[in-house]
Amino acid sequence: MSPAPTAPDTPRPRRERRRRVLLDWSGLPRGLLLAVYALLVAVPLVVVVLTALKTSQQMYADPFGLPPNPSLANFTELLRGGRIGISFVNSVLVTSVSVVTTLVVASWAAFSIARIGGRLGLVLFAGFSLGLAVPAQVAMIPQYVIFDQLGLTNSLLGLILINIAVTCSVAIFILTGFFRTLPGELFEAAEIDGASTWQLYWRIALPLSTPSLAAVAIFLFVMHWNDLLYPLLFISDPDKATLPKALLDFKGEYTTNYPVLFAGVIIASIPMIVAYVLLQRWFVAGITAGAVRG
Repeated sequence: MSPAPTAPDTPRPRRERRRRVLLDWSGLPRGLLLAVYALLVAVPLVVVVLTALKTSQQMYADPFGLPPNPSLANFTELLRGGRIGISFVNSVLVTSVSVVTTLVVASWAAFSIARIGGRLGLVLFAGFSLGLAVPAQVAMIPQYVIFDQLGLTNSLLGLILINIAVTCSVAIFILTGFFRTLPGELFEAAEIDGASTWQLYWRIALPLSTPSLAAVAIFLFVMHWNDLLYPLLFISDPDKATLPKALLDFKGEYTTNYPVLFAGVIIASIPMIVAYVLLQRWFVAGITAGAVRG
């Protein structure tokens, strides 16, 4: 008895063949895309640095060329009078206090939501998440009216409080996702040993959440450090202005001193670079923490 004839090989679907081709050639497009992306990031940075080393005449004569006589005069002019120094200190104070306080409050709330669980935890999480759906510009007028009635406008304290109120929702959203991935057996074992809720938070949840806290800290730092909208709305005293608001003084109605302005941009970028370098060991792990339940 002759064996049954085998069915002829059916042609692979066009989508599968296309996927195989893309996988076979994935190395070249990926490297090319990364090179293009690196150029898009590097070129503006190089232009900013070169412009900061030129005079205004040299910049308008050759915007993208090398500075004929590199000079730090723009940095000297920027720091002259001490106004930028005061604004830098104000930014450091507002940003550091806002980030630390937001992390403390958000971690408390996120840990509580994760521990409560059930419908109540879901309702609380949804309530905080609604804050992400409201654009900041929509609430600015009522926020200003409330802070003005409380006497908190034109003060660094008011700026800190509004920063905390605006960014707490996103911090709680990220941290709750991470706390939910922590094994419940850890907390149950600690509770059997007599640990209180505070000890569960301080000795178990926080040490395990270091990568996620670092990622949120960098995110909040960039938001608060670069914030210009709320300082423009709440601060009118030049001595209480933050660094982004102080840099606007170099932008006139008809002319702008771009070399000095770019020098200020470089100075304003240094703290963000330092913060990322210090926290980069936890950043990559933190940005994906809580994305998948364990």
